[in-house]
Amino acid sequence: MELLFLGTGAGVPGKARNVSSQALKLLNERGSVWLFDCGEATQHQILHTSLKPRRIEKIFITHLHGDHIFGLPGLLGSRSFQGGEEPLTVYGPPGIKQYVETSLRISETRLRYSLTVIEFNEGTIFEDDQFMVEVRQLQHGIPSYGFRITEKDKPGMLLVDELRADGIPPGPLYKEIKAGHTVTLEDGRVIEPDKYMGTPQKGRVVAILGDTRSCEAAVLLASQADLLVHEATFSAGSEDMAFDYYHSTTVQAAEIAKQAEAKALCLTHISSRYTKEEAAQLKEEAEAIFSPVTVARDFFELEILAENKR
Repeated sequence: MELLFLGTGAGVPGKARNVSSQALKLLNERGSVWLFDCGEATQHQILHTSLKPRRIEKIFITHLHGDHIFGLPGLLGSRSFQGGEEPLTVYGPPGIKQYVETSLRISETRLRYSLTVIEFNEGTIFEDDQFMVEVRQLQHGIPSYGFRITEKDKPGMLLVDELRADGIPPGPLYKEIKAGHTVTLEDGRVIEPDKYMGTPQKGRVVAILGDTRSCEAAVLLASQADLLVHEATFSAGSEDMAFDYYHSTTVQAAEIAKQAEAKALCLTHISSRYTKEEAAQLKEEAEAIFSPVTVARDFFELEILAENKR
């Protein structure tokens, strides 16, 4: 599981930072990519990476400000032109369905794949046997949301040596035990699977937040997360400006990570007023409160490791 930052700027595109988009690469887990926000020129950013638009399975939109959605119609069309035929689902706040459908209709864009657009408020918006995605509303000038992506725990390794030591012969029974099923041997012994399974591998948790002031919903979404991605539009000392514009500072983002007891913090949505050289200062401001901290940049990729592999 890796998180690739396609755009890390705030408000408008800049030479160093494009507007918001992040790709959660789940290639090993499910052979697909989940996109979070799709600001203007996101598909141009993708051209500079190894990502394939046809691999994008889901797109999650945090809110309907232009720097988070203006790239969406173009990407949807290009995915079709480039041979993408697998179904795609877009999740977003109320209004996203009208935006997508109107854009495609007026431009007479025809998709070769099945597109589903789901509008949400709060709660669990997706769940299968691998992942669950929960959403909560944050505090911004328009409804803005954050996502908590939870990878479900994986069963531990089958303890083959112990099975053999107890005289349980290899074969189909091993598969049943690994699947968590109680089995009965020919000699009448009842085998409970827990005895022969290693420690389960805890699933990873990633919290990806949209634009927001500091709020309790952010803490809840990031609780014990392996990675919190939080906006830091402004530097420390700009709290009044951040409040007026419904955004956060580096220090406020770090305070959320600390309260949530997150494992790591990555700052994004950086104002163009800060140069590349000043990114080190932004990092230091946050690290005075919480560690470790990374300041994202366009095309930066962050591997999200399971707890037992850190």
